[in-house]
Amino acid sequence: MTSMYDLTMKSITGEQVNLADYRGKVALVVNVASQCGLTDQYTGLVALHEANKAAGFSVLAFPCNQFGAQEPGTDAEVCEFATAKYSANFPMFSKIDVNGDGQAELYSWLKAESGDDSDIKWNFEKFLVDREGKVQRFSPLTKPEELADPIAEVI
Repeated sequence: MTSMYDLTMKSITGEQVNLADYRGKVALVVNVASQCGLTDQYTGLVALHEANKAAGFSVLAFPCNQFGAQEPGTDAEVCEFATAKYSANFPMFSKIDVNGDGQAELYSWLKAESGDDSDIKWNFEKFLVDREGKVQRFSPLTKPEELADPIAEVI
C-alpha cells in the first residue's frame, strides 16, 4: 500500500467507500467511541466539519472497541448514537482495530506517515491528512477546537 487513497473501507451503513474520494482534500481521521470520557469531543468534531466542509475538509470517524471496550455496539447502534446525540454529519465507517494484529491498513499507513508508528493511545486520537497526503498526529487529549489553526494552515 502506498497511501490511504489506495484503500476501500466499509461505511457504517455498509457501503464500500473508496478513500481515493478524499485525494486532494483535507481529512481528520479519528478513532471514536460512544462510552468514553472523551466522547463529548463529537461536538467539536461536528463543529470542525461544518466550519470547513465547503473548503474540502472532512472528519472521517472510525469506531473502535479496543480501549476499555467503550464502543461495544453494532455499527447501527454506533451510528444511531452519534447522529441522535451529537448530530454527527460527517462520514462514519464500520468498526475497526487501530492497534495489534488486526490493525486496519489505514492505521498502519497513518502511523507510518505521521512519523510516529507507536500504538494508538486511546479513543479520539487524531490524524490530520493534508491535500498532499502529509499526516500530522494529535493526542486523544487534543480537543477538536485546538485543531482549528492546524486545519486552517492546510486548507
